[in-house]
Amino acid sequence: MARELIIIGDRVLIKPDSSRDMTNSGLYLPQGAYEKEKVHSGLIIKVGPGIPVSEPQDITDEPWKKKAEDKTQYLPLQAKVNDRAIFLRSSAVEIEYENAKYIIVPHAAILALIRGD
Repeated sequence: MARELIIIGDRVLIKPDSSRDMTNSGLYLPQGAYEKEKVHSGLIIKVGPGIPVSEPQDITDEPWKKKAEDKTQYLPLQAKVNDRAIFLRSSAVEIEYENAKYIIVPHAAILALIRGD
């Protein structure tokens, strides 16, 4: 039985860029130095359904009428699969799924998206 990872609400699943172990000038960084940076980047793998919004109530609706079943509606997110995201590390949660490291980030913590061909 295959397991599926479902992203909830306004969250995004990101495959982080590989850790940088050398600076641009050629100096080697100690292990964990990249994790201390405030801003990280990575490739978006999955996107949640969006921000849940309630349906506006009909003001002419009478209290004795039978109400229709509530269906959750979502405001879609700006982020899309295969975008590169630049995000705040402080809001992210690191997980391991099927022997790979991923980061779950709330949409509000994404600073910029890079979308290409």
